[in-house]
Amino acid sequence: MLEHSFYPWLVQAAKPLGLNFAFLLEAYERDAFIRGLGVTLKLCLLVIPGSLVAGVLLAAGLTSGQRWLRGTTRAFVELTRNTPTLVQLYCAFLVLNMLITQSLQAHGGVNPLTPFVWVFIVVSLHKGVFHAEALRAGIEAVPHATLEAGQSLGFSRRQLLWRVELPLALRFALPALVNNMVDLVKMTAVASAIAVGDVTYESVMIWTQRDNVLELLLLILLYFWGLTWLVSRAGRWLEHRLRMPGYGQ
Repeated sequence: MLEHSFYPWLVQAAKPLGLNFAFLLEAYERDAFIRGLGVTLKLCLLVIPGSLVAGVLLAAGLTSGQRWLRGTTRAFVELTRNTPTLVQLYCAFLVLNMLITQSLQAHGGVNPLTPFVWVFIVVSLHKGVFHAEALRAGIEAVPHATLEAGQSLGFSRRQLLWRVELPLALRFALPALVNNMVDLVKMTAVASAIAVGDVTYESVMIWTQRDNVLELLLLILLYFWGLTWLVSRAGRWLEHRLRMPGYGQ
């Protein structure tokens, strides 16, 4: 019913503005675009928690009492932070993925890592590095008296980290984490570089057949704006919810 009423109306309404949304009248192209919207949303829903988990683990490594672990984590953070996400994705998918495939095929196995999975891994780790630095700053902002109180209760170094430092650091670092997650949503667009069918990739496939680059780019911009707005609103709600009474006042 929607196809026979809303889409033709939208196409006609946009014509006086010089916009061509005729692809909405073609079931194949319309379904491909909608499917791309879903893939982008799925990526965001998976990468946001994935990057947070990576950030917490990396922050734990950066603040570890073991020198070798701290040094290894710092080297990984510097390498990941100082190289482009797209280059990392190409290296992971075109090199590491090929080596894994060859190794598994030599033993009669099949590589289960799809392009979608590689985007999830690379983007989660890349943005997890920035989360880790924000959390590290939050950990260092925990008052020394609070740590002494935890030590007086018999907490070990690991217990202090997971029960005292990280819960407080999360609150201190929340504005920076939210900003990182807004950037992360936009970063998922790199998925199109390795033919993952997100909204950007599907739009490129459509506009190669039609002269409607502007129209599809407008839709992509509006979609990503909507996603980042939702993340920002959720972040502000969390900041208000987790604000510590009297802190910073």
